[in-house]
Amino acid sequence: MEEMNIKAALRTGEGVKGALSKIRAEKNVPAVIYGGHKEPVSITVSLKDLERIIKAGKNTIVELELPSGKEQVLVKEVQYHVVSDLPIHVDFQRVSLKDKMNVVVPVKLVGECADVKTYGAMIEHIMREIEVRALVSKIPHEIEVDIAPMTINTGIVAGAIKLPEGVELVTDPQAPVVHLTILKDDEPAPAPAAAADAQPESSSTKGKKDADGNLTKNAAEPAKK
Repeated sequence: MEEMNIKAALRTGEGVKGALSKIRAEKNVPAVIYGGHKEPVSITVSLKDLERIIKAGKNTIVELELPSGKEQVLVKEVQYHVVSDLPIHVDFQRVSLKDKMNVVVPVKLVGECADVKTYGAMIEHIMREIEVRALVSKIPHEIEVDIAPMTINTGIVAGAIKLPEGVELVTDPQAPVVHLTILKDDEPAPAPAAAADAQPESSSTKGKKDADGNLTKNAAEPAKK
C-alpha cells in the first residue's frame, strides 16, 4: 500500500470564535488524530496536502510529521462545505503497521458481460463496499470484481470475490454483491439514479454546522472537532 508523508501543525485557539475560519482562510484544514490508546490531538494540515491524500485513494497510509513526533494514520472521514465543496475538517485514525484491522473497501466492477449487449440484461450493483481484515500495509484501495463470466439471473456473493493475499473477508460470505437480471416486458425500467456505476454518499452528518456556523456535508467516513 502507498504511504504518504505530510507535515502537520498543532492546532491552537480551540473554542475561540472565528479560529476555524481563520485556519481555512489560510488554506489549511482543521483535523483531529484519535485512537491507538492515546489522547486525541487537534492539528491542522494544508489543503494542498489533504487533496493529495484524497486523490491517492481510500485507505492510504499517511505519516504525519508533528513537533511531538510522527504519527501513522488513515483518513477516516473528510467533511466538506455544503456550498464550496472544499474540505473543512478531517479525522485521522492512528494505526500500527504490526496489527490487523477491519476496514471497509470499495468494490469496483470490471469486465464486460456479453448478456448486457446481447439481451439487454441489467447489472444490479447491490453491495458497493465490503468489510475486510488485514495488516494496514495490506489494505487495498479497492477490490475488483470481474463480471465478464456472469449470465442472466446469476450473481456474485461476497464469499466468491477473490481477495488479495493477506486480506480476509469480514462481510457475510452469502451477502449479494452484484446480480445480472433482465426486465420482463411489463416491468418499468429503473430510474436513471440506479445506474450501476453511481457511488452513494455514506454520510450521517450532512447539513450540520461546524464551530463557526458553516453548513457542511460529509465525504466518506466520522467528523470530530
